[in-house]
Amino acid sequence: MMWFVTVMSFFVVGAVVWILERRVNDDFRGPARRQFVTILWFSFSTLFFAHRERTVSTLGRLVLIIWLFVVLILNSSYIASLTSILTVERLSSPVKGIESLVTGKELIGYLRGSFAENYLTEELNIIKSRLVPLNSPPDYEKALKDGPANGGVAAIIDERAYMELFLSTRCEFGIVGQEFTKMGWGFAFPRDSPLAIDMSTAILKLSENGDLQRIHDKWLSRSACSSEGSKQGVDRLELKSFWGLFLLCGIACFIALLCYVLRMAYRFSRHSDSNLAGSSHSARLRSFISFVNEKEDEGKNCNKPKRSRKVVHEDGSTMDGSDIDSGGHYENDSSRC
Repeated sequence: MMWFVTVMSFFVVGAVVWILERRVNDDFRGPARRQFVTILWFSFSTLFFAHRERTVSTLGRLVLIIWLFVVLILNSSYIASLTSILTVERLSSPVKGIESLVTGKELIGYLRGSFAENYLTEELNIIKSRLVPLNSPPDYEKALKDGPANGGVAAIIDERAYMELFLSTRCEFGIVGQEFTKMGWGFAFPRDSPLAIDMSTAILKLSENGDLQRIHDKWLSRSACSSEGSKQGVDRLELKSFWGLFLLCGIACFIALLCYVLRMAYRFSRHSDSNLAGSSHSARLRSFISFVNEKEDEGKNCNKPKRSRKVVHEDGSTMDGSDIDSGGHYENDSSRC
């Protein structure tokens, strides 16, 4: 939605500036194709402040100043967001899963005495010199923070429940990749023990009524990281963060167009009071569009009264309403418009 509103704003501002500048600015006049290209170029070149077309009218300059302010805020916000994304990607771990650990040469941590050591050496054929035994969650944290370059480890292999408990209060770490084995968990009972059926029934009942999930959420959820997750969500640029800027720009465009239309209507009424008396509404509308479409200088020159000019001859006689060309001849200028 943010991208859609931004792109549409470029088109709207370009069209508004074109309307405001068309009568007084040669940069916004010409064939229809050239004018369309000018609107597109002018609109999107403001994104980099590289527009070459100058604005002449006061209303056009007002709209452009407000739009450039909006573009400046958008540029700054997108650059900051992109920098944040690139920084996070650069700081992310190169470990993508168990496959990258097997093919790599980094040190791998595991809980001392767990099944992980035998599984890594026998099933995944990882040499023991790459394995680092750890004793407690504080050892996990220190080894991960130090990293392989400082005597730590690149990753830790352990049972998921232990990892989720470890991560529930440590937001700077995370689980990568998929589970690669279900080994390490189970309940052992003597053969034909009635407790096996009771235990299976109890676990199934806990799973069906949702108690198992509630226990998981209470003890293993990353509640301490919820505020940090919401803070990352704030980094995303959303329309609600910039609606005030777009509203300001929209109001400026509307007021500028309203003032322009009222001014043109006033000038047209003065220009056409005598010429279009008794004409139909369609004829008046066509005449108004033609009036708005013409260049303002031409309209002014044609509408303003001619100045009376007098040429004095050597014999004292005079001649009115004429110009002298380069050859000394007189020519009447009453048909110049």
